[in-house]
Amino acid sequence: MDKNDGSNPEKTTKVVIFGTGDVAELALFYFTHDSPYEVVAFSADEQYITEKTAYGLPLVPFEKIEDFYPPDKYSMFVALSYKDVNKIRAQKYYEAKEKGYELVSYVCSRSVLWNDLDVGDNCFIFENQTIQPFVKIGNNVTMWSGNHIGHSSIIKDHSFLTSHVVVSGHVVIEPYCFLGVNATLRDGITIAEGSVIGAGATVIKNTVERGVYIGKAAELFQKDSSKSKYFTNTAYSERK
Repeated sequence: MDKNDGSNPEKTTKVVIFGTGDVAELALFYFTHDSPYEVVAFSADEQYITEKTAYGLPLVPFEKIEDFYPPDKYSMFVALSYKDVNKIRAQKYYEAKEKGYELVSYVCSRSVLWNDLDVGDNCFIFENQTIQPFVKIGNNVTMWSGNHIGHSSIIKDHSFLTSHVVVSGHVVIEPYCFLGVNATLRDGITIAEGSVIGAGATVIKNTVERGVYIGKAAELFQKDSSKSKYFTNTAYSERK
């Protein structure tokens, strides 16, 4: 796990990033500006490679990666999204480990956390997290910006939290889960394996495996804004 003071520390680990999409580009940025990792190349499955470079660096087929960047000299980071409820990212995670690569994790320095934070490998934890004591985060977990993780909670392998998710204390998130923007989990519950929690959903009890939980979407009001009392109220208009 990388934790630093945001001062762009000395580069001590050479890393190959698997992936060429948005997550890979973001990993390049964060690793370059806020970690001891030096990104030296990108990799992808050979059938998807149409160029020799990605973001100005060599792009090497994953099938031949050991020939160019052997695992005894280079580490790797699998930079993929939540496609197929994280299973594609998990597949490449295991394939990279089978090739002998150490998979690095990144925790943004611009977060609030404690020294006892337990983080596995290949985690990508963005800025503005509030992570309370006694939290455990498994392997291959992505946490986008601005989440609150309550004390003594556990996030298991291959899960993906988007932004502004609230996880209360003593929550267990089983593997292969996805939590949408502004999802809220009450304390002491278990999010079962493969659960999908939609944006804005509030979950107050244990979920079922592979369950999909959808928050209530905004509804169109009967009157348009020009006829709404809130916006046509004289006193309100005068205040504005």
